[in-house]
Amino acid sequence: MEALQIGHSGAERKGRDFVARHGETVFNAAGRLQGDHAHTPLTRAGFAQADEIGRALRELLGAKPALTLWASPTGRALQTLAVIAERLELDWHGARTDGRLVEIGMGSWGGRYYADVVAEVGPVVDPATGALRCAPDGERYGGIAERVGGWLAETADDGGDRLVVMHGISSRVMRGVMCGLPVLPELGAPLAPGLPQGSVVMIERGRERVVHLGGGHAPA
Repeated sequence: MEALQIGHSGAERKGRDFVARHGETVFNAAGRLQGDHAHTPLTRAGFAQADEIGRALRELLGAKPALTLWASPTGRALQTLAVIAERLELDWHGARTDGRLVEIGMGSWGGRYYADVVAEVGPVVDPATGALRCAPDGERYGGIAERVGGWLAETADDGGDRLVVMHGISSRVMRGVMCGLPVLPELGAPLAPGLPQGSVVMIERGRERVVHLGGGHAPA
């Protein structure tokens, strides 16, 4: 199937994108479906994972790099970004947020324990791809592709590099769009390989490289 054509392809974007997955949260540690919950705080492990992202980026880019800071407006993404920004000696207060960078909406499954949902409906994570099953009243992957594609289109001509802190599923879809990966028929969207919490990749002209592989859990 052809690559999804939404917004600008990665090859047409100016600058580089450093796309990070936030650190572990209390929901992750408890085995609860997080989805687009506005604020689920980081655990101590999550803060340590965020610090490792900052360390890796500082080794690569040095102090006070010319980065535009972006994040999902959720607390966990902003907490992760705060730790990274401190490592890079950048001003967290200058960060921009966009609701299109949030995680997949899990509808009535959001906040529930994975085990309880699995007991009702069967597996909710595809073992082959790590993709989350969509809740009956939840968001679909095609919708995620459309919203992150809109953000990509609006930022494609921005000068300089960007650091974007977001989530497991939504970042996988966005990375898939940016790298021109094929649409998976069962999802209706592309899906890049899953990475653990606390990971960051660099995408430049449609090509992705892992900058740091985090130590967190990675079902998605």
